[in-house]
Amino acid sequence: MSELLSVALVCAGTLLAQDCSRDTALDIIVSPAHTPMECLMHAQTMAAQAGLPGGGDRYLKIACEHRRTDGEHGPIVRRAS
Repeated sequence: MSELLSVALVCAGTLLAQDCSRDTALDIIVSPAHTPMECLMHAQTMAAQAGLPGGGDRYLKIACEHRRTDGEHGPIVRRAS
C-alpha cells in the first residue's frame, strides 16, 4: 500500500491560500502515490483531467500527504460535500 496521497484542493478564489484545506475546499481530488515526485505529478495530472476552468473564482492547491490509518479500518480519506 502506498504511504503517500496526492491531494488537489479546489478552493474559492476569495479564500487565502494558507486557509485552503480539506475542511474549506470546494472539492478534493485524491490519488495514491509511491514517491514525493510521483505525488506531485499525480496531483497536477488529476487537476488537468478535472478540467477546472481558469479565472479568479477558484484556484487549485496541490499537496502531498502521508496516508493515515485508523487501526484495522484502513485509510481515512474524506471528500468535501
